[in-house]
Formats: sequence, C-alpha cells, structure tokens
Amino acid sequence: MATKLDEKLEPIFRDVLRRNPGEDEFHQAVREVLESLGPVLVKYPEFAEQKIIQRICEPERQIIFRVPWQDDSGETHINRAFRVEFNSALGPYKGGMRFHPSVYLGIIKFLGFEQIFKNALTGLPIGGGKGGSDFDPKGRSENEVMRFCQSLMTELYRHLGEYTDVPAGDIGLGQREIGYLFGQYKRVTNRYESGVLTGKGLDWGGSRARKEATGYGTVFFAQEMLKARSDALDGKTCIVSGSGNVAIYAMEKAMQLGARVIACSDSGGIIVDKDGIDLDLVKQIKEVERRRISAYAEERKSARYIEDGSIWSVQCDVALPCATENELNGNDAKQLVSQGCIAVAEGANMPTTPEGIHVFQEAGIAYGPGKAANAGGVATSALEMQQNASRDSWTFRYTESRLEEIMKTIHTSCFETAKEFGSPGNYVVGANITGFLKVARAMTALGLV
Repeated sequence: MATKLDEKLEPIFRDVLRRNPGEDEFHQAVREVLESLGPVLVKYPEFAEQKIIQRICEPERQIIFRVPWQDDSGETHINRAFRVEFNSALGPYKGGMRFHPSVYLGIIKFLGFEQIFKNALTGLPIGGGKGGSDFDPKGRSENEVMRFCQSLMTELYRHLGEYTDVPAGDIGLGQREIGYLFGQYKRVTNRYESGVLTGKGLDWGGSRARKEATGYGTVFFAQEMLKARSDALDGKTCIVSGSGNVAIYAMEKAMQLGARVIACSDSGGIIVDKDGIDLDLVKQIKEVERRRISAYAEERKSARYIEDGSIWSVQCDVALPCATENELNGNDAKQLVSQGCIAVAEGANMPTTPEGIHVFQEAGIAYGPGKAANAGGVATSALEMQQNASRDSWTFRYTESRLEEIMKTIHTSCFETAKEFGSPGNYVVGANITGFLKVARAMTALGLV
C-alpha cells in the first residue's frame, strides 16, 4: 500500500517514471524516499526551489559497455556491464558490483540510488554509485571467472580511482573476483592504487572485519532497535534469509549476542534446524564447497530441508532478510507478525516490498530498512580506504569497534530524526530524511553542478 505523495513531490515522481521507463526497482526505491520528504520541503523550501530532489534522482553519469570473453572451450561470450555514478556530493562514488543474470540498468540504478543515502548515513566522506553485469559466475571455472573480470576491468578502469569511484563486491562478486579485478587494474594502470577497490584480501590491502561487516552491522542495528524498546537479542529466536556472506555473518553476530538462529535459505529452499544452525557447517558448504544449502540437512539429523519453502513461515522473534530485493512481500509480513515477530532488520537491499513495510509499520514492530541496517558493509569499506590511504592495517577488534560505533550512531540519527519530523519509531522516515539532508546540504554548498 503506497503512501500518497506530497503535492510538490507527485510531479517529480511522474517525471522519474517518464524518464526511466521499465525500471521498476528504481521507481520503487525513488518513491520510498519521496514518501518521506514532504515535511522536509515544508521546513526547508529552498531544496524545492533549487530542484535538489530532481537532481538527486538523475545520475551524474551512467556507463554501459560490452564485456567479450572466451570460455574454456574457446567459445566467445558477450555480456553487458554497468557502472552508475549517481552522486558525488559527499565524496568519491562508492558502491558494489553485482554479477547475476538478473542485472540490468534498472537494478543498478535502484542500488545506486539507495547507496547515496546509505553512504550519507555512515557519516563518512563517500558518495553513491553501483555497478554490475549480467554475467553468472555460478558453474564457471576459475579461469573463466578470471578472464571475464580481466575483460570487464579493461574497460572499467578508465572510470575508476581512489578519489573518483571505488567499487566493491556484491552478489556474485566476492574476494576472488575482487582479486582478479584489482590485478587487471594494477596491470593496465601501472599503479598499486590499493584504495581503488575494497573487499580485498588481507595480504594485499584488505581490512579486517570487512567480510563480516554487513552482517555484523545489520545485527548491531537490530540490537539498537530492541534496546530502544528496553529489550535485547539475548534469548531471541532468529531466522535469516540467504546463506551468502551477509547471511552467514548476520547469523554469527546474532549468535554471539545470545540469539538462537534456527533457519536460513538459498534460492533452492530453506533449512530449519530445531537445535540451532551449525554455522561452521554452513560456512563449509557455502564458502568452501560452494554447494547448495540442501547439503546441510544431509549432515545434520536435527535439520530438515524444505525445497522451495518460505523462510518467513518459520516462527521467530527476529527476522533478518539477507538475500535479495523484494523477497519479503505483504503476505509474508502478515505471517511473521501473526507468529509473534517483534523486529525485522534488513541485511539485503530493499528486500521488503512496500506492502510488507506497511504491514510491519501498522503492526508497530521494529523495522530497520536496508539503507540504515546494512550500512555497515560500506562503512567498513570506507574504513578500508582510510587504511589504504595511510598505508596502515588495523586489528579486527579495533575495526569491529569502529563498525559498532558507526551503527549505533546511524540508529541514533534515524531515531531522533524520525521523532523530529513527527514519525517517532519510524526508521524508514528517519533514514530517508537524515540521508537526504546530508546530501542536499552538500549539493547546495557546491552550487549548480
């Protein structure tokens, strides 16, 4: 159920629809932000006069190019790649690269638009951008993945730089792919510019806690939401969608804080373990063997695998959507609420549909949107950039403490801003307005550029 837009914002959204046809995910992301901004224009009418919103909704630059490569049998393939450099008012463009068959311009623009506000919320000097390709690394050999990454970087390198645009990983693009991309960047530029990519290995410029950061940060945010209600994760039952990097480390931190995680998933189905998820086994299956999550049930008698099952049907106190966009719809949200769920924190980007968000907010549960709850990943990427710039390497404990402090600050900012603008407890409003104001003020200061 969509909220009615302010009369000043309705024509802006209609123009976004006209100028970006067929990009449904981008339209959804823009509308979700615009629904929060009516009170901002009342308090700060100068942002309407300067057309700040229209300028934020139009990327500064959109790069689309072909990526030709050969597989192991010598057959030629042509993929399409994207880099949308959305907004650099606060710093160099920063955001991940996604390798997945579903990638098209609308997905990248939705992710890049979200990244503007997420990066602003961290309080660190980074702008918003995103990229990716419709290449699918699943089932490809190491050499095929390497050749694809080298071909992609042979074009993309000319648009990157530690003060220009700094990509990272995302779905389908992990430390292995970052290594191949960085190696080709180093080769074609003849520079060891560590800060041009984040998510690197520890032996060649990476940051401790970066791998864990998005999942850990999501759980830190969930903990802060519960604290605001005089509650805590300790003793709570949790479910986590996905079983990739974000999901694995969300499970790890939730367990460290005393929660009991009983279910996770992948695109094939879900596992439910009544004795609690064995995280070491999940890591072995997903990070080492790269197998389907169904293999977990083959190893654990206490677990059952449900092919094509819905993880949202599993009763829980806290739900952490950590897989992909629009994975949790209105009916799923109703089921979670009816079964006693009290908090949802998003580890993925826009995993809850507008109908689902409406259900959560109507039920009064603690709901943390992705642009706030999963900002820990990009925040720690920015910390990696700091270490690269100073030729330094921090300990895991110090980096994690910085991450936790950033997530607490994001929660406080969102909580207080929501209250200031008449929507106490509404983290969607709080996150959108806090992020928007940071970017809008910077854009105003920099003039019409």
